Amino acid sequence: MGGIARSTAPVASAVGTVGVWLFGAAFDADPAGVASRVERLGYGALWVGGGNTKPSAFARIEAALAGSTTLVLATGIASIWAWEPAELARQARSIALGHPGRFLLGLGVSHAPLVEHLGLSYERPYSAMERFLADLAAATADERGPQVPLALAALGDKMLALSGRESVGAHPYFVPVEHTRHAREVLGAGPLLAPELAVVAETDPSAARAVARGYMERYLALPNYAGNLLRLGYLDEDLADGGSDRLVDAIVAWGSPSDIATRVREHLDAGADHVCIQPLAPGGSVDYEALEALAPLLVAAR
Repeated sequence: MGGIARSTAPVASAVGTVGVWLFGAAFDADPAGVASRVERLGYGALWVGGGNTKPSAFARIEAALAGSTTLVLATGIASIWAWEPAELARQARSIALGHPGRFLLGLGVSHAPLVEHLGLSYERPYSAMERFLADLAAATADERGPQVPLALAALGDKMLALSGRESVGAHPYFVPVEHTRHAREVLGAGPLLAPELAVVAETDPSAARAVARGYMERYLALPNYAGNLLRLGYLDEDLADGGSDRLVDAIVAWGSPSDIATRVREHLDAGADHVCIQPLAPGGSVDYEALEALAPLLVAAR
């Protein structure tokens, strides 16, 4: 039977140890070209960020899969508030049928300001996710063919536990190594743990932190991320003015390729199965040169 997969082993082996996370805007102009480039470098997966709120997002993922041969494409994430479960299931299964074993559906509850921008009310997000998962399972209960692996964006303990029970695992975003360690404790052995890690290939501390703060500013204003950091022991003053040096250095890996590779290894040692790196450049662009430089250090473990 088809439907939504909860078995983790095929997904964990398919995505490899290190992948790449890109915002939709960086991916949309040439999905096939971007996917081919990431695959050529040896990365195991390409996570497409943003809410993935429209069918056109899945058309671009389809194009990326068609332009590559082994790369796994993952949504990081698709917002549950933007979709009817049956329609999302239809979109996901269409991709899974065309490219078996190469698509991972990442789901998330997003954030209040973003959901309100859609004209919806952000209420009881955990319960909303539970309902969505039940409806998604019901919509695919009678389907045949390849299953669609599903992962959940998760920060807090309840959502982490849900991701381990009801999907192949968790995709935390904007997290330091200590969150990865805690997430593995909550998940236990087995479920996939795939944190995002922003990276800046710059050895000058002031320049690197300036790029990092440009990236972090919007996230520190979102209650879900801010609350997660406070639970981990960071202080209100750490979250102010783009983040303290302590917080910036914990969230964003910067320095030489070797320095960044060390941080990736710290997440893996803390319990991550897969780390998806987001290469930041000044002005919010994608640093493809960093991906090139990091590949020899990061993809050999695949």
